[in-house]
Amino acid sequence: MSYQQPYGGGYGAPPPGQYPPQNPYPGQGYQQPPQQGYGAPPQQYPPQQYGSPAPPHGQYPPPQQPYPPQQGYGAPSPQPGYGAPPPQPYGQPPQQQYGQPPPQNYGAPPPQQYPPPQQQYGAPPVQPYVQPTPPSIGYGPAQQIQWDGTQDAEALRKAMKGFGTDEKTLIRALATKDPLQVVVIRQTYNQRFGRDLIKDVKSEVSGWFEEGLCAIIRGPLQQDVHLLFGAMDGLGTKEKVLNDILLGRSNADMRAIKEAYHRTTHRSLEADVKGDLSMKTERHFLMVLAANRNEESSPVIPQQVDSDVMELYKATEGKMGTDELLVCNILTQRSDSQIRAIAHTYKQKFTRDLETVIKNEFSGHMELALLHQLRTATDKAMRDAILLEDAMAGAGTKDHLLTNRVVRIHWDRNHMEQVKGAFKHRFRASLTHRIKGETSGDYEKLLVACCGE
Repeated sequence: MSYQQPYGGGYGAPPPGQYPPQNPYPGQGYQQPPQQGYGAPPQQYPPQQYGSPAPPHGQYPPPQQPYPPQQGYGAPSPQPGYGAPPPQPYGQPPQQQYGQPPPQNYGAPPPQQYPPPQQQYGAPPVQPYVQPTPPSIGYGPAQQIQWDGTQDAEALRKAMKGFGTDEKTLIRALATKDPLQVVVIRQTYNQRFGRDLIKDVKSEVSGWFEEGLCAIIRGPLQQDVHLLFGAMDGLGTKEKVLNDILLGRSNADMRAIKEAYHRTTHRSLEADVKGDLSMKTERHFLMVLAANRNEESSPVIPQQVDSDVMELYKATEGKMGTDELLVCNILTQRSDSQIRAIAHTYKQKFTRDLETVIKNEFSGHMELALLHQLRTATDKAMRDAILLEDAMAGAGTKDHLLTNRVVRIHWDRNHMEQVKGAFKHRFRASLTHRIKGETSGDYEKLLVACCGE
């Protein structure tokens, strides 16, 4: 069962891992909060009363419960103009007139003199350098870290050696480590005892507890490859698994996934996806696998945003029928910051959330895929909160989705705290309490430990 009620899409939904949201048009008197390193203390959500009434529509979170101020919010506010909303309570739509002229130095370069004084007449224009988005932790080249995994490797061996298994030690040694530490533990275990850690775990435990431990040991990249192969092997296709792994990824992460898949299976990921999907959904995912999204450092230019908004309108509400591939192309090619600006401008111009338009115009796998891409840009924490509830809602728990979604989120502790806050806001319940109600035993303890408790 999929929850499809809007959560305040468009402008006002925060970008990945940050509450409150950033300005969708960077570079106008707005200082970005500094990136936190892996394992930095997570931002704290204010206490909320369980069962409190839902906030009015469009206010997320409730005005009387603001999130703590973050560094950079004291920067001077931009002048009112195109796409630069003045400071106001989180989640409320900006009050400005559409069509006002953009201020100077807004995204696009200022008007140039002819010829440009800094270069000779006839020389090609200097193109701004676009910094590629770096790969996520666990997806880049192998790194050597100054960390000793001997103690954890020995604890794991002791927990599985002899009669019986110490499940608590397995959880404690594995659920608290980042991807680079897990690599060190696995290598140390292999070298010290001449054994494979995954094989030993599989011989000692079973069920979804085994699956969760093995997902952690494999690490983000190898687990993605493992899940992709399983999603397309045999009859039928696990479309939600493909969505979880492939959509909304950076170009660097996508290239790493394709290379690792080919290295592991000796098959092309594009060919396997093409063999399992069909028609327009197949073409959509081939666009995704091309890994040619605009990088996050690409400037957000108002004229391009306006053009994309009008193209989306003409492809959906503005015509009989829907031009599915044009919508797929825009949401696949644009960066997250550009998609946030598009969603904001669409809401301003047509007074409807872009998420609502997608729900009205699409269905099935393509609807879920497009919503995943949109939510990745507008509110990644809420996207993951909805995905977790989707794995637990209805009759029976979708354990394969729940296990891998929790493990994937837990690799970034700061993001996990954001997801827990978004889940509490959306569903009026603690994520860990919700998980405890759907799982049991060591499987439950592992997932709760991955949630940081």
